[in-house]
Amino acid sequence: MLIGYARVSTSEQDTAAQVVALKAAGCELIFREKASGGRWYRPELHKLLGQLRKGDVLVVWKLDRLSRSLRDVLTLMERVQERKAGFRS
Repeated sequence: MLIGYARVSTSEQDTAAQVVALKAAGCELIFREKASGGRWYRPELHKLLGQLRKGDVLVVWKLDRLSRSLRDVLTLMERVQERKAGFRS
């Protein structure tokens, strides 16, 4: 299953453009979040990671929607790999 993650940093921003792109990419389930990419605690992202199963693919519109921190991106990729899932940006 393709699972999308859409994130914006502020309440003034909207995830609509990301959601359209994720649906066009074939995502069946999309998690949306309004939180800074510099924060590790993002409930929707962690909920998504908890639902990833073998063969699933985490999809983001752009890599910076996942995190602004390279260290966090690498940690997240390890978690995706541990679940034998894939990643696409």
